[in-house]
Amino acid sequence: MAKSDYYEILGVSRNAEELEIKKAYKRLAMKFHPDRNPGNTEAEAKFKEIKEAYEVLTDPQKRAAYEQYGHAAFEQGAGASGADFSDIFGDVFGDIFGGGRRHSSQKGADLRYTMELSLEEAVRGVTREIRIPIREECVVCHGSGAKPGTSAMNCPTCHGQGQVQMRQGFFTVQQTCPNCQGQGKIIKDSCAKCHGHGRVNKSKTLSVKIPAGVNIGDRIRLTGEGDTGSHGAPAGDLYVQVQVRKHPIFEREENNLYCEVPINFAMAALGGEIEVPTLNGRVKLKVPAETQTGKLFRMRGKGVKSVRGGSQGDLLCRVVVETPVKLNERQKQLLRDLETSLGGPSGAQNSPRSKSFIDGVKNFFDDLTRG
Repeated sequence: MAKSDYYEILGVSRNAEELEIKKAYKRLAMKFHPDRNPGNTEAEAKFKEIKEAYEVLTDPQKRAAYEQYGHAAFEQGAGASGADFSDIFGDVFGDIFGGGRRHSSQKGADLRYTMELSLEEAVRGVTREIRIPIREECVVCHGSGAKPGTSAMNCPTCHGQGQVQMRQGFFTVQQTCPNCQGQGKIIKDSCAKCHGHGRVNKSKTLSVKIPAGVNIGDRIRLTGEGDTGSHGAPAGDLYVQVQVRKHPIFEREENNLYCEVPINFAMAALGGEIEVPTLNGRVKLKVPAETQTGKLFRMRGKGVKSVRGGSQGDLLCRVVVETPVKLNERQKQLLRDLETSLGGPSGAQNSPRSKSFIDGVKNFFDDLTRG
């Protein structure tokens, strides 16, 4: 009898990823597991079929062979195995109830370090030395946690498995052994230096190169520079999180920089030239006559080049017209003369926005009076 297609059995597409296959397997395995269908031979056969499809499609080599040759790839006994009902607890119920066999060795924890930079350092890049706390393998017991000359013994509760099985209705559920906390081993005589942990607290100094163009929230991963693994397991990773201090002049938005440029009343009216700062020095900004406060001037290529590539950002200068202060009598008189020559506050020719505003206010009150 011809076998069904493995993808059809699990109800997934041929380009399904491993996570999708695993989810489909869990759903179907729980439905057709023999413990949930006692005496049902059809459910048992279906479960075996599901298990076989899962074993092939989650193994890259087996899946590749199946893609090329179909079921013929496994007819000589080199492929999928028959379903073992005990395996399902580690694959399915273990994920739900915390099961799955654990080992005494465990990869070290990932660590995070927050590095605060100035805007200039973030834009140009910098190399910094940092000191981080870690746990290193104990030099006395070499990570075993046991007193020198002794060794850990198998846990009498789980017999070294790290898991115990419990019956809950028609389920047999694997749980972490409460006696050894899943390690499978018990230490009777602990190492005096690390107190049975196999690791001791230390600190280490690292030189970290921050690439040019990083921004707030960017992370730099240093593989293997995290916490040391237990019992010879690999170390975790270190993630350097970037924070950028507030700058007194510039604000960054993506790859663009913004700054406010104050100009006096005379320059705003008559125009002129003013020096403005950039991260690479000063440049001249030409201010045209009759410039209003809030106008943005764009200086192309004077912004930031992102660490992710792309074009250089721009510098956008927002002009702020500053009202003169601490005037002497002569300056005050000159401004009074100017106001008179402009026709007062409502001079239509020289102050069109003021004239428009005053006209609008007058119309507003006229409408109220008529209403």
